[in-house]
Amino acid sequence: MTLDRLGRPLRDLRISVTDRCNFRCVYCMPKEVFGSDYRFLDRKELLTFEEIERVARAFVGLGVNKLRLTGGEPLVRKDVDRLIALLAPLGAELTLTTNASLLAPKAAALAAAGLDRVTVSLDSLDDETFQAMNDVDFPVQRVLDGIDAAAAAGMPVKVNAVIKRGLNEHSILEMAAHFRGTDHTLRFIEYMDVGTTNGWRLDDVVPAGEIVERISAEFPLEPVEPGYRGEVAKRWRYADGGGEIGLISSVTQPFCGDCTRSRISAEGRLYTCLFGIRGHDLRALVRRGASDEELGHVVAGIWGKRTDRYSELRSEATVSLPKVEMSYIGG
Repeated sequence: MTLDRLGRPLRDLRISVTDRCNFRCVYCMPKEVFGSDYRFLDRKELLTFEEIERVARAFVGLGVNKLRLTGGEPLVRKDVDRLIALLAPLGAELTLTTNASLLAPKAAALAAAGLDRVTVSLDSLDDETFQAMNDVDFPVQRVLDGIDAAAAAGMPVKVNAVIKRGLNEHSILEMAAHFRGTDHTLRFIEYMDVGTTNGWRLDDVVPAGEIVERISAEFPLEPVEPGYRGEVAKRWRYADGGGEIGLISSVTQPFCGDCTRSRISAEGRLYTCLFGIRGHDLRALVRRGASDEELGHVVAGIWGKRTDRYSELRSEATVSLPKVEMSYIGG
């Protein structure tokens, strides 16, 4: 077990395979920043699939038991199923977070390669609202088709909805009703001040407590104990047995004290917090021929010095600090 200075074990690694995305979601990659003249990473700057496998293997050797592929949008990178096939033998749970725009035709290949589970981002079932949030006029039905394809391929699906005041809070009950009674777990995420480009204000946050109250008034809920230390979402189940929802409440109910997550950017920088300011260059180590032992030693040293707890310290002063963009290291 590899512990940081606050006694938190290293258990999760989120791997960004690309900084590109085909959506321009207002809370992640707003068009006014990520426009046609924005410079994305060149292909040679990205970690290769073999380099990603080497890095992931080092993390698994230190106790990581969950690997999550993110982006950007991971499915815009060609042949991601080949990467999954490289990572599957490491023995960690292997998951992927996607906007599902490209999921339907790829789900079977991803499952065959060894992907265990899929998390789909879907912020509303109303086309007008969803298209306003993804800002590329992408329709809801094609996301639902991707969810169906993943389920048909045998992969459990979680659905994540970021809720922003004045934009999509009216979708909360509709989404709860739609996914109630299915095998899919719906999770609501408080709008967060990730990065510096999404115009975050506290007034835009719909607190998790309010979301629970809205749903429970229509479909009574009862709390569920966490499944493991560091579980991000607080779990609630429908009293009538209609399944579960989750609430990810980084703003109003911070969970830094149990955070076990590390993140690798698409060009191989290690971040020990979603709200990190700087990363540690692992790509240089890999490309100069560092051994697996040396790579593991460096990672353990970085994690061992970790004291991150941004959400517990959040204030007007911290909100204005420079931070890595979510599109660069995933959510």
